Amino acid sequence: MLPIRLDGDDIIQKRHEIRDYFHNTCHLYELLFTMFEDDSVFYQQSELTRHPMIFYFGHTATFFINKLILGGIITERLNPNFESMFAVGVDEMHWDDLNAEHYRWPDVAEVRAYRHQVRTLVDELIMTLPLTLPLTQEDPMWIILMGIEHERIHIETSSVLHRQLDITAVHPIDALRISPHRGDAPQNVMIALSGARVRLGKEKSHPLYGWDNEYGEEHIEVAPFEVSKYLVSNAEFMAFVEDGGYENSAYWDEEGERFLRVSGATHPSFWVPQDDGSFKYRALCEEIAMPMNWPVDVNALEAMAFCRWKSQHDGISYTLPSEAQWYRMYALSSLQECPDFNESRANINLAHYASATAVDEFAHGELYDVVGNVWQWTRTPIDAFSGFAVHPIYDDFSTPTFDGRHNLMKGGSFISNGNEIMYHSRYAFRRHFYQHAGFRYVQDEMPEFESDNIYESDALVSQYCDFHYGETYFDVANFAKKCAELAAHYAQDTAMRKAL
Repeated sequence: MLPIRLDGDDIIQKRHEIRDYFHNTCHLYELLFTMFEDDSVFYQQSELTRHPMIFYFGHTATFFINKLILGGIITERLNPNFESMFAVGVDEMHWDDLNAEHYRWPDVAEVRAYRHQVRTLVDELIMTLPLTLPLTQEDPMWIILMGIEHERIHIETSSVLHRQLDITAVHPIDALRISPHRGDAPQNVMIALSGARVRLGKEKSHPLYGWDNEYGEEHIEVAPFEVSKYLVSNAEFMAFVEDGGYENSAYWDEEGERFLRVSGATHPSFWVPQDDGSFKYRALCEEIAMPMNWPVDVNALEAMAFCRWKSQHDGISYTLPSEAQWYRMYALSSLQECPDFNESRANINLAHYASATAVDEFAHGELYDVVGNVWQWTRTPIDAFSGFAVHPIYDDFSTPTFDGRHNLMKGGSFISNGNEIMYHSRYAFRRHFYQHAGFRYVQDEMPEFESDNIYESDALVSQYCDFHYGETYFDVANFAKKCAELAAHYAQDTAMRKAL
C-alpha cells in the first residue's frame, strides 16, 4: 500500500483512507512476528545491543498511546506499566541498559491483547477526531499519522532483527517469498552523469507526511561524476573478502578498525560460513546458496573499506556517493516521486519479494536500483536543513543523530514502505550498524566525509552535565541542580507520579 495524501476534498473518504492505511500497517507488522517458531522466540535477543523481540512487539503500540497523551488527545492510559516498559529502545552504541534484571517482560498473550486494545482505540479516533484538509502538522490527526509511520519504520528495522536471529528460531511464511532470480553477477561499469544544481528539502505544504529532518531547504552544486551502474553485488564484494580486505588495516579507518576489534568480523554479517570455506546467504528466514547477483548487505564502514581497496587496485579514487549525488541520480532515473511512484518498477514496498533480488533486474535510466533492493549508504552524515524545526510531539526523532556519526542511507530496500519510499525521506544510522543496506560507488576526488559538523558530541554533553550537576566551583551553585533541589523542597508534600 502506498502512502496516503494529506490533501483532498472529501473528509469521510480521507478518514477511510487513513483507517485502511493504519490497519494495513498493523497487519504487516504483526505478520513479521508469525515467522517465529514459537512464542519463546519473543524473549530472544538478535544481538547484545538490542532488546528481546517482545519489546519491539509492544513498542509501536505504546508509541501511539504515549504520543496521544503528550498531545492531549487522550487523558487516560491503557496500561501504564507497558507504556513505560516499552517506551524507549536502546541506543546502538550502549550496553548499560540491557541488564536482564531490570526487566520483567510480560507474556506474549498480554502484549497481543494490548495491541488489540490500542488498535481499537486508534480506529475509533481516526473516525472521530476533528479533521480538516489538507492535513497539517498542527492537526490532531497528524499524531495518528506519526504513529502509523513510526510503526512502518519498525516493519523494516524489526525485519532486520528477525534476520539476525538464529535460523532455528524462524521459518518461512507464504506471504513473504524471496526472489527466485539467482545467478552470475553482471560486470559493474561506471556511468557518467551530468552535474546540476540540486535542491534538498521539501516544503511544509508537501502533500505527503514527513519527518522533521526532511523540511527546510539547501541547494548544492553537483559537479559531473561517474557512478557504478549496479549496486555492489555479493560477487563483486567477494573479491574484496578473498583478497584479505578484512585483515588489511590499510583499508580501514580508526572507526572501522574499532568495529573489527569489537565484532571480529571477517565477512559481511549475512554471509554464513560453511565448513568448506564457502558461504551461504541469510535471507529473512532462510539460508540459501550464495546469490552472487544480489546486492551485498554491509555497514558503512565495510562499504568505505571496499572503496579504499578498489581505489588502490584500480588506481582511481572511489568513494560512497553524497546525498546530493543520489538526488542527481534520481533526477536522471525517469522515476516519479510519490504519490505518483510506480512500485512495479522497483524492488520496494514488498511489491515483488521479501528479499533482495538481482542487481540487474530493475533499470532506472542508465542505472539500476536507484531506489529499492537494498538501501544505499552515502558518505553524508545527516544534518538539518536551513529552516529545520523539531515537531513538539517527537522532539528527539532527528536531533540525536546530528552528531557526525550517523550517515544517511538513500533509496530504500525491498521491505521499505510508507515514508521510507519517498523521494525526500532521510534515514541515518551509525556507520557500524546493519540494515538491509548495501552501496554503490562514485569516482570522486571529494573527501570520504562531507562534514564534520557536530551538533552534539559526547564531550560536549559531558561538559554540560558537569556544569549543571557536577561539583560546585568558586562558590557558584550549579543552576540546574539548585533548581531541582528547590523544587524538591517545595514539592515535598505533593504526591509524586511517574512521567510515563
